[in-house]
Amino acid sequence: MTRIDHHAVVRRVVIVCYPGIQPLDIVGPHEVFAGANRVLDQRDSTVARYELALCAQTPGPITSESGLAVFAPVQLPAPGRGDDLGEIDTLILPGGYGVYAAAHDVSMVASLREIGPRARRFCTVCSGTFLGAATGLLDSRRVTTHWARSEQLAIEYPLLHVDADSIYINDEHVWTSAGVTAGIDLALALVEADHGADVAQTVARHLVMFLRRPGGQSQFAAPVWTRPTEQRAVRAAQDLVVANPAADLRVGSLAAAINMSERHFTRVFAAEVGEPPAKFVERIRVEAARRCLEQDGTTVAAVARQCGFGTAETMRRSFLRRVGVAPDDYRRRFTQRHPISPITKK
Repeated sequence: MTRIDHHAVVRRVVIVCYPGIQPLDIVGPHEVFAGANRVLDQRDSTVARYELALCAQTPGPITSESGLAVFAPVQLPAPGRGDDLGEIDTLILPGGYGVYAAAHDVSMVASLREIGPRARRFCTVCSGTFLGAATGLLDSRRVTTHWARSEQLAIEYPLLHVDADSIYINDEHVWTSAGVTAGIDLALALVEADHGADVAQTVARHLVMFLRRPGGQSQFAAPVWTRPTEQRAVRAAQDLVVANPAADLRVGSLAAAINMSERHFTRVFAAEVGEPPAKFVERIRVEAARRCLEQDGTTVAAVARQCGFGTAETMRRSFLRRVGVAPDDYRRRFTQRHPISPITKK
């Protein structure tokens, strides 16, 4: 931490910017730290404040992926000049469509590889994990990113341990977060680590946010159906499941339907699909139930019957396993309300 006068010290937070950045990945954490400063101003003048710095390879306006211009007044030092940024408490790498170009910018990656170890905390937001991974500083770490980019991250950087469901993850001094608004969750967690839950909770209330968001990313992820296998018998079994999730889909019944022994069917199915038949059936039923719950009107018990769970309690356990929240909670957050009729000209 850097001392600025005889009363207090500051924690310098450096947020790295580049063309094509997601603006909320910057603004969300920035507002959390600024909000924490306002809370601390009212409580204790001797506690460390946050000094916020936006930096870029070329200082000035940065065009974000949505076209919004973000002004970054501080220059990202060239390789070998890392000391120019001074003492860094927290280094944050946001995401955005431009992150892939940034991750292949040799000079930027070299600068971050040099600066990262000097920071007390090395943080990424959303697809910013790709930029962090390009430096090698995330190798062997447990990390997360936006749910839609997690598979790509795991493929491109196999030394990372990618958790596709977490909102944010802390692995020693490395912090990573899920997509876009999850940067706010991450920043709140950092404030809590620095100043306690009361300060972080006060900031969260002002932002109309949960201090700890219930559930993981699974509740927000779009349903993904498994690509049918090329193995004809296994594909026939998959088709039976997808066509009617409410049917008798026990392993023995599926095996009999495609004229296989139960043991052989289980082995072949797992080899072709990547999971046992029972897990596949549960997943398809959960995805079908999610779509039903997003429609206003049908009761949870009725959805459970329609999608093959039998009882609401069985569906609840499957939802908690797969989605991270109960069906009732999922419905409250994602139900599609009846749209308002558009105004037409007469």
